[in-house]
Amino acid sequence: MFRGSIPALVTPFRDEAFDEDAFRAFVEWQIVEGSHALVPCGTTGESATLSADEHIQVIRACVEQAAGRVPVIAGCGANNTAVARELMQAAKNAGADAALVVAPYYNRPNQDGIYAHFAALAEASPLPIVLYNVPGRTVTDIKPETVARFAKLDTVVAIKDASGDLGRVSAHRLSCGTDFAQLSGNDDMTLGYMAMGGVGAISVTANIAPRLCADFQNACLEGRWTDALALQDRLYPLHAALFTDASPGPAKYALNKIRPEFSPELRLPMTPPSEASRKAVDAALAHAGLA
Repeated sequence: MFRGSIPALVTPFRDEAFDEDAFRAFVEWQIVEGSHALVPCGTTGESATLSADEHIQVIRACVEQAAGRVPVIAGCGANNTAVARELMQAAKNAGADAALVVAPYYNRPNQDGIYAHFAALAEASPLPIVLYNVPGRTVTDIKPETVARFAKLDTVVAIKDASGDLGRVSAHRLSCGTDFAQLSGNDDMTLGYMAMGGVGAISVTANIAPRLCADFQNACLEGRWTDALALQDRLYPLHAALFTDASPGPAKYALNKIRPEFSPELRLPMTPPSEASRKAVDAALAHAGLA
């Protein structure tokens, strides 16, 4: 259902407000450059500091601008099952194609609790669910045996895995089947992830280099591994530089460098990237031929 280069879209702010015009132009650029799907209101979109109204405004703007040309996978995660259910319903009403739902964070449920959370969401809404496993942020980890349970639910169709454990690609293929879409959540590891059976990536780097990331994904999906490796070498410094400070600070800085009309403004508690981070981004943009 979902494959290829899928940017986890940054959310532009201007004077502390959501800049919808800039966001719509950004969505249009992403589609023209070849992105295969879009994720508004993910972690990179600073969803944690969006109000409830803003959250839905961002999703609706993305859906309207995409106009059916690519799928929209709306970020709907919460550590409160009732809130996640409300977000999924609002995303469905806005026209999203699926919901990206992160494992519950802070309250740290066990595996049965994680399963009960997602099962309740699957029962409440027909919107397809993409599991989002990112233990580095949530502390909780959706274990492979729990993913296998989810794969039996009709509406749980994919996983964005940012565990950093490449072996899970094979484990998930064996337990979930090859129709269960595996999407990398780590740009720097995506080449290996794809070689092991992944079908795409929900990417930070694609915000800044959508054409290169789409070309990379197309090469992987078509088995052109020599071309994919060359693109990996070109993109790797950027993958690394975008995490030299708290994300999405470096990503917004990089985007502003290549699209000056896009403000690098962040919302507290996020602050601008350090000088060392900015220098790393500058060097990586030059290496990729983007600046």
